[in-house]
Amino acid sequence: MPHIHINAEGCKACMLCIDFCPRACITVSEQINSRGHHPAMFVEGSQCTGCRICATMCPDVCIEVFREGTAPTDTAQATTNE
Repeated sequence: MPHIHINAEGCKACMLCIDFCPRACITVSEQINSRGHHPAMFVEGSQCTGCRICATMCPDVCIEVFREGTAPTDTAQATTNE
């Protein structure tokens, strides 16, 4: 199932992603980020289709869209000593 990741610290709460999401998959968070804004937040269990309109509309490039079979990677790349 598609889902999105929003960089809450980078979000300036312009709400363009909320306004343009055709499935209402994004809402305003109750949390406040370090910039003093209530950032956008993905609604878990929503009917996201992975259309990427939210990411396209975000002026600060704070949204990543993941479709089926893809997920964010939290692992750091290992380096080898030769």
